[in-house]
Amino acid sequence: MDSNIELDRLRFQAGSIFTPRSPINERNLFAGRIEQIKRIMEAISQKGSHAVLYGERGVGKTSLSNVLADFLSDLQQAPLILRGNCDASDTYSSLWKKALADISIPHIKQEIGFNGAEKIEQQSIISTLPEELSPNDIRIILSRFRANTNVIIIFDEFDRLSDKLVATTLMADTIKLLSDSGVNATILLIGVADSVDKLIEHHHSIERALIQIPMQRMSSEEIKEIILKGLNRLTMNISPEALEEIIDLSQGLPYITHLLSLGSVNATLDDKEKTISTSHIKTGIQNALEQWQQSIKSTYYAAVKSQQPDNIYKEVLLACGLAKVDELGYFTAAAVRLPLNQIISGKNYGIPNFARHLKEFSEERRGCVLERTGEKRRIRYRFRGPIMRPYLTIKGFSDGLLTKEKIKKIEQEFSQPS
Repeated sequence: MDSNIELDRLRFQAGSIFTPRSPINERNLFAGRIEQIKRIMEAISQKGSHAVLYGERGVGKTSLSNVLADFLSDLQQAPLILRGNCDASDTYSSLWKKALADISIPHIKQEIGFNGAEKIEQQSIISTLPEELSPNDIRIILSRFRANTNVIIIFDEFDRLSDKLVATTLMADTIKLLSDSGVNATILLIGVADSVDKLIEHHHSIERALIQIPMQRMSSEEIKEIILKGLNRLTMNISPEALEEIIDLSQGLPYITHLLSLGSVNATLDDKEKTISTSHIKTGIQNALEQWQQSIKSTYYAAVKSQQPDNIYKEVLLACGLAKVDELGYFTAAAVRLPLNQIISGKNYGIPNFARHLKEFSEERRGCVLERTGEKRRIRYRFRGPIMRPYLTIKGFSDGLLTKEKIKKIEQEFSQPS
């Protein structure tokens, strides 16, 4: 085969293997998350149990749900998996209708004429449902499936619902009703930790029926597995130094891993080579920055612009992106101090030196890049958009504010017991 044709083939294939803009949907390319899969299996195997998978945005929750069917196919009797992807316009009823959209039921149709024969046709179950569904309607529908059929209903991005109070209340009532009735169906909710709190806030009785599964950032070994699985599919290699660099820059977020891997593969193929080096990663970072959404770039520049030549807005925002967060994605001013003093070498900034910057980042004039909650001395922050954190890491590395040594030092410091 002509070498240029082979390189073009690999470039095209790389876009379906390293997918920063869409979740993984193939088991052979999925890495890690063994503990979370085991916990989901546990929920499915216990009648009356349901599960909620939660974690900060960008850790791969949707990818896990996409390949779940492949893992469950290993069971003696594969379950029926229904899915409803939530968006801001959804209600409780529309969400369930999404999940049930592909389910059909037999319908007897009388043919024309006095002696017309009866004909059995398949009819969408959606057409038989009332406009507004109740938890008991759902119980009745799910109880119609054969007793030996495990039904799993996955609701992804559950936190995106706009009418959270009504929807979460009805979903909590549904979980309790299905659990109490012993219906052979498992609901799996996927979202951020806030959605777990809202779900059980006024419905503590469902806690016994709900297996809560946190999904943290990936370990270095899991990130390494993503890279090597993809490159193995492409029959490409990577130098140990380049591999370590992508792992360090990823910070446990598979989104960054896929982004850097794809950019580095393309840079390598541009050089008509098949082994990724650190120079290819550098080029890949530049390519990634050029392709980033304009809205992210605009928000970033609105946040850091200043007429003062010695301002530290850029450094403080980068430190926010590297700060240690809680399970809700929030960080404190104290968590910003450590990375900031790594980014700006030779300085020893205290919280009073950058508290004003944090406050401004949550204001309109700096694009509201952060959201702020809590009262004085207990204030916490988090990014409004999930993509800003990885963008800050990549840009910080490109601008020379970050090195892999600095990232390692920050991670080591944060891993120390407080």
